[in-house]
Amino acid sequence: MAEKRRWRELSTGARTAIVMAAVVQIGLIGLAHGDLSRRTDDQVRGPKRMWRLISLVNFVGPITYFLVGREPAPRR
Repeated sequence: MAEKRRWRELSTGARTAIVMAAVVQIGLIGLAHGDLSRRTDDQVRGPKRMWRLISLVNFVGPITYFLVGREPAPRR
């Protein structure tokens, strides 16, 4: 098993990648929760509470919500 390295032992590139991944993940969660707040219950497939919990699962949760959890917008 690989030895764990501390933050200060990581290269600058590795630190940057970790920070950028965290920013993207937090951004996706914020977008998903904001979208859920603006939509009515009939515009979401399934309970909103379930989608809020699912959106907390890494990158997969918010992306799944945007691809599967929203009803298509009505055409104007």
